[in-house]
Amino acid sequence: MNLISVDEALSHILKHFQPLEPERVPLLAALDRVLTEDIVSEMNVPPFNNSAMDGYAVRAEDIGSASRENPVTLRVIGDVAAGYVAEREVERGTAMRIMTGAPLPPGADTVVRFEETSEGVEARGASQGRESVQILKAMQRGDNVRAAGEDIHAGEIVLPKGTVVRAAEIGVLASLGRKEVNVHRRPRVAILATGDELVAVDEPIAPGKIRNSNEYSNAAAVIKAGGIPIQLGIARDNIADLTAKIRAGLDANADLFLTSAGVSVGDYDMVKDVLNAEGEMRFWQVRMKPGKPLAFGILRGHAGHRRDVPLLGLPGNPVSAMISFEVFARPAILTMLGKTKLARPTVRAVLRQDVKNDAQRRNFVRVVVEKRAEGLVAQTTGEQGSGILTSVSRANGLLVVPEQVTFVRAGESVDIQMLDWPEW
Repeated sequence: MNLISVDEALSHILKHFQPLEPERVPLLAALDRVLTEDIVSEMNVPPFNNSAMDGYAVRAEDIGSASRENPVTLRVIGDVAAGYVAEREVERGTAMRIMTGAPLPPGADTVVRFEETSEGVEARGASQGRESVQILKAMQRGDNVRAAGEDIHAGEIVLPKGTVVRAAEIGVLASLGRKEVNVHRRPRVAILATGDELVAVDEPIAPGKIRNSNEYSNAAAVIKAGGIPIQLGIARDNIADLTAKIRAGLDANADLFLTSAGVSVGDYDMVKDVLNAEGEMRFWQVRMKPGKPLAFGILRGHAGHRRDVPLLGLPGNPVSAMISFEVFARPAILTMLGKTKLARPTVRAVLRQDVKNDAQRRNFVRVVVEKRAEGLVAQTTGEQGSGILTSVSRANGLLVVPEQVTFVRAGESVDIQMLDWPEW
């Protein structure tokens, strides 16, 4: 096995991935996907001048001298509500009651809030149908009016290609009447656990057996990253079963193959033999902790599936598998989705206890970050062994200790890669 750095391994892996082809999806299915088209507006948003307040639509020049001491009286000529159009024009000396969102009547250029009229000191219901209103404040032309195209102009590129669609972008697309949009296809990820020691999650534990947790943690991580998991179950330690499972994943149109176990020194040779027989594989020892053994290569297509598919072989220990997924598989999935920001967000926190790193490897320490009166603090989630899966379940971040650093002292300010954002 070659001994390589984390950065070398990631660089080599990502060279084999690119954004997947576009597909047209319903609007809500585009959430957290990446646009493959420029979204150009065919209309102004809002499409007409409308009121930003409940009040009176007026001409600014009619109320230029208005004040509470010297109110200006205007004749009320009607009402206009949201969703309706005024049937009359606001002429000199007149006003029209108007509700928020209603189109501004012809002739009007300003809206005076009810609170700045005589209606503001009266019962609202008693004011409806009145013949006149007193304006108690001078306004500037355009006050309390949302102009047509204030948000979006017709012909404008509103959302460029490459935009990640969030809830706000969904709202923008809906306002433009886009029922469907083009986005990068979600990658299909085949997931296979290997080993005679594994049993399904609903099977009883027998001597020497363990439940297949890696399949489910990897599938959940794929969903979280935006992919579609294809669960292939367990491949036993024999050539026929492993070969059949790999070909089943290829036949399921996988874009990426994830295996767990069978890639470290001392594992059954048949696992490596089968992977090599089905493609071109590289087996590495990566200078990281946990997660030293790693495999990567290309599975060749066969008669039923002619497309080659990258394979990433994760370690068998559950923590090692999860950290290796985080470091290598997640960036690959994000790349296929068309995303360009592959790194987790980082915060600065004060470490609460000493951390040793004597393995000359990049150490991914599971920590929980909390907000205290003095700022953000981070503490480890207990024992950090590669088989202690609860050390990940308790964590919301990773302290990444570089290879050349052997000791991080309690009280130091450190960078933490956040896995989840607490509701602080």
